[in-house]
Amino acid sequence: MPAEDIKNANDESRAAWDANAEVWDAKMGDDGNDFANLLVWPAVQRLMQVQPEQKILEAACGNGLFSRRLAALGGIVTAFDFSVELIKLAEARNTSRITYHVLDATDEQALLSLGKNKFDSALCNMALMDIADISPLFRVIPQLLKPSGAFTFSILHPAFNNASCVKTGEEMDDAGIIRTVYSVKTSHYMTPYQAYGVALINQPRPQLYFERPLQYYFNLAFENGFVLDGFEECAFPAGSNNNRPLSWGGQFSEIPAALVARMRLVK
Repeated sequence: MPAEDIKNANDESRAAWDANAEVWDAKMGDDGNDFANLLVWPAVQRLMQVQPEQKILEAACGNGLFSRRLAALGGIVTAFDFSVELIKLAEARNTSRITYHVLDATDEQALLSLGKNKFDSALCNMALMDIADISPLFRVIPQLLKPSGAFTFSILHPAFNNASCVKTGEEMDDAGIIRTVYSVKTSHYMTPYQAYGVALINQPRPQLYFERPLQYYFNLAFENGFVLDGFEECAFPAGSNNNRPLSWGGQFSEIPAALVARMRLVK
């Protein structure tokens, strides 16, 4: 994508998150939602293995939900987001052991200002698909981490939960038992693209999703000195609640809506 297109897309994404900040914060609040609590946080916690007094960087922290959880586990957290409005909401809550910054993940020099070889680990939770260009972040995080530091990221599963995916419920006769079979259809995966979507129904403004295949993320990490040493695909537990007939939930318990990967620095 040309530099001017990246800038325009990034500006559009920031404007959308500023506009949606209060609605997002009201939904996520202090406790999160099922997507955060049932799907993503358990895997993030297992893979990060936070130790007391670890210095942790959280990129694109939103309203600080996971920053507060990392601090509660004993981490000393530096967190940033490019949305002024989201950082205001994060700072309005408990900031013990957390320092927040308004900072753009596509700005390489701004990222370097956080301090080289400073952090034991880094997290980018459910945000890489919201960032117009993730290459600066992947280039700089190895410089911000201490030797053998780890970078954990969670994203919507690009194979099963991208902007082209359609969730279906179809009735079938299964050996004399009538049941509903839930599945996901996808029509666009290999070629990166961007599309408007919503993180929450009735949010004020759609935001851009930047869709990339899984190999895009991993190859970018490998090129910058990481190896993959932890990986979980995350599906809702069977029987978990559903807000709508085809919302992500227990009926899709065999289809992962998200994934979490831990990359370890080796150079």
